[in-house]
Amino acid sequence: MFENLSERLNQIFKDLRRRGKLSEADVDTALREVRLALLEADVHYSVVKDFIARIRQRSIGAEVSKALNPAQQVIKIVNEELIETLGEPERLNLSGAKPRVIMLVGLQGSGKTTAAAKLGRILRSQGERILLVAADPYRPAAIKQLQTLGNQIGVEVFTQEGVLPPVLCSNAYDKASRGGITIVIIDTAGRSQLDQQLMDELSSINRKVPVAETLLVIDAMIGQEALRVAEGFRDAVKLTGLILTKMDGDARGGAAISIRSVTGVPIKFLGTGEGIDALEAYDPNRLSSRILGMGDVIGLIEKAETAFDQEQAQKQADRLMAGDFTLEDFSQQLKQLRKMGPLQQLLDMLPGGLGQAVKNVPQGDAELQLKKTEAIINSMTMKERRNPALLNASRRRRIARGSGTDVQDVNRVMKQFREAQKMFKMFSKTGGRDLSRLFR
Repeated sequence: MFENLSERLNQIFKDLRRRGKLSEADVDTALREVRLALLEADVHYSVVKDFIARIRQRSIGAEVSKALNPAQQVIKIVNEELIETLGEPERLNLSGAKPRVIMLVGLQGSGKTTAAAKLGRILRSQGERILLVAADPYRPAAIKQLQTLGNQIGVEVFTQEGVLPPVLCSNAYDKASRGGITIVIIDTAGRSQLDQQLMDELSSINRKVPVAETLLVIDAMIGQEALRVAEGFRDAVKLTGLILTKMDGDARGGAAISIRSVTGVPIKFLGTGEGIDALEAYDPNRLSSRILGMGDVIGLIEKAETAFDQEQAQKQADRLMAGDFTLEDFSQQLKQLRKMGPLQQLLDMLPGGLGQAVKNVPQGDAELQLKKTEAIINSMTMKERRNPALLNASRRRRIARGSGTDVQDVNRVMKQFREAQKMFKMFSKTGGRDLSRLFR
């Protein structure tokens, strides 16, 4: 979402780094470009005005003039002020009597039903007992969608045909109280636009059940309109937080930067994809790093920890350090990589120069190569995977036919495998001391 903004800001910072010493005019020129970049990214003008003013005040003072590297100091100031603008992270309020009720509100098409299931999955993994409530009888297939998602994550979905949403929510709360449920997540109805009927229904649900959290689910791709929608809901119901969805979309992304400052409502979660696991706790430090092209290495590590089977990873690590690396290990690593999400998302998390170097490879080509490699290894017998020396010309032709690829593709995979095998043998001999060569 922030790709264009990141590229603009990185070019501005690159120009700053060329200057050994910064004058007030240099700072003003750079900030003028930053202002334009933010406005073009659809950041609210009042937020941009305050943001630039704070940066200028700090950048023309002793903080920068006495720094050993003035350009780096300005970038540091921009990062700190961006984090300040994005707002402090706030977590769900899960204190008080059980069950705690989380009500999701929003317009149609914002991803509310999917967000309910994603949130339920996260809380269930933390040991909570969840009940999803289908309180949207108006949108065709809304109930069926929530039931399908509930089955995916192993969570019960409460529904009652012909019962008005406020009464349905009250009945769901009573059932949860008797059944040992700790958290009730209500998927409320949406509208194509803000209207009084919608707000009256939400207020009625609030009176029927003790709502602990009212989270507005909002589509980050609708730009400045997201601010108007957030203000509309904030004025009608007591919002406690925001879930910004479609943060992986092709949009300018300024709403994500503006929304906390303009509405005063904290962002609590970001939806980063369509997958049921594509919801992450909001962290302004990490979001700022991604906007400024510094990557999100922590987020990448967290994805890896979630996707990788720890026991299997340890066994593979032991074999690697023993110099015993086979095509079977190679195949398992590719499967684990797939679990981490789309390749483009992973590359977006790589920092600066490293990320840019990898991104220079067309993404379609990289995805295709991964699929080809998986298909080629899957076309081998278990014996061939464990003993690649068996792969003569005849066997390679058979593997190429079976995987729908060419013999040249099979040869490419084998060459990559042999290089990786040599590298791990070197590590096993040196006890891993030569690992640093990878990063030179």
